[in-house]
Amino acid sequence: MPVVRLLPHPEAEDLIGLTREIAAKELLPRVNEAERKAEFPRDVFTVLGRAGLLSLPYPEEYGGGGQPFEVYLPVLEEIGAAWASVGVGVSVHSLSCFPMFTYGTVEQRERWLPDMLSGELLGAYCLSEPHAGSDPGAIRTKAVRDGDAYVLNGAKAWTTHGGQADFYTVMARTSDDGSRGISCFHVPADTPGLAFDVPEDKMGLTGSTTSTVRLEDVRVPADHRIGAEGQGLAIALAGLDAGRLGIAAVATGLAQAALDTAVAYAKEREAFGKAIIDHQGLAFLLADMAAAVGSARATYTEAARLKDAGRPYGPQASIAKLIATDNAMRVTTDAVQVLGGAGYTRDFPVERFMREAKVMQIFEGTNQIQRLVISRTLAR
Repeated sequence: MPVVRLLPHPEAEDLIGLTREIAAKELLPRVNEAERKAEFPRDVFTVLGRAGLLSLPYPEEYGGGGQPFEVYLPVLEEIGAAWASVGVGVSVHSLSCFPMFTYGTVEQRERWLPDMLSGELLGAYCLSEPHAGSDPGAIRTKAVRDGDAYVLNGAKAWTTHGGQADFYTVMARTSDDGSRGISCFHVPADTPGLAFDVPEDKMGLTGSTTSTVRLEDVRVPADHRIGAEGQGLAIALAGLDAGRLGIAAVATGLAQAALDTAVAYAKEREAFGKAIIDHQGLAFLLADMAAAVGSARATYTEAARLKDAGRPYGPQASIAKLIATDNAMRVTTDAVQVLGGAGYTRDFPVERFMREAKVMQIFEGTNQIQRLVISRTLAR
């Protein structure tokens, strides 16, 4: 089913067209083999960066695209529809740049942002720890002031681009003052003391490297701290609101790809003398899938417009993430059902889509956490 969007300006249509061209040329021909071999496509991010697609929501003065989220998210959806691992990677990279842009000093922005936003440097976001996933205030990684530097020790789990990134945005504890004792640091990948565990052996998104990052006496200059001491958790939570919208867009793209595959198959496959799409039972299933994709797109668009208008959007970001990822899980599962036995084989991509959708209900805050955020907003 053709995707119909109401975009805010003609340039946005051009960006969508450019994204589809790059997806057709650089992503779709490689995705199946790369996912089967768990190969990380670092060069793809360079291509996206040089095309200006890696930094769309950031200002042009720092090398960004100067685009609103209402444009950035549909672009991210297109990338996610072609290759979910890359879509997640783009979202994570944007999240990794968020603290520097939003809380960094003028000097820090001028020093680092141009290379970060151009795609020459790829970022990773280090918040979760083995014992602190849904509760980031419980992190134990420490950053101890030592003269004109900080020394970091600890471990960061579930790090997208772990061992592949060029810089790491790290949340570490600078005091024992609970949630107010966490600070944010910019750590270049070549800093001595950084080490990486063997990548996780995941059920999906295998083209996206995920590993534990270990910090062993990692010494970074004091001017690598982003924001004030103790501001780290506030920075992290603010970034996650935007990150949740990114995941919502990628999940919607994944669901759209599953729907497109299912519709194409249902038009060609015949049973009882006619295409299976002409059987009402299956046709209604496809209609429900289309409604799920459309509702996901509408929820992330509403949240994006609130963000672009400078209005509070945290609860809407949680709603978008919840709806889009739950819907993606359902749509991809139904796509396997539409294809029947063929859908259970690797001859078709829907089994991969189904595996990829599952983790989207987990990262950037589990969907149980999203429900907690939403319910607390209602209580207030």
